[in-house]
Amino acid sequence: MTVKPLGNRLLIKPITEEKKTEGGIVLPDSAKEKPQKAEVIQIGKLEDDYDLKIGDKVIFSKYAGTEIKIEDEDYIIIDVDDVLAKVEE
Repeated sequence: MTVKPLGNRLLIKPITEEKKTEGGIVLPDSAKEKPQKAEVIQIGKLEDDYDLKIGDKVIFSKYAGTEIKIEDEDYIIIDVDDVLAKVEE
């Protein structure tokens, strides 16, 4: 299934990183904060001059967007204005 966001929206996939305590215990998902780093999967029609393309890594607002599940994968549809920064590695 393909999802194409409308308007100034992005389809992003949260990047989850495994968290461990100093003692080596892996924390379950329920004990972690929601990730704020994601990869851009699809881009709607951006009206302004945003420097974003598919594959970019971004940091977004903590409670932004609508979470959806596509083929057992978690995604978020967010407004482009909820993107706070582009991560350049």
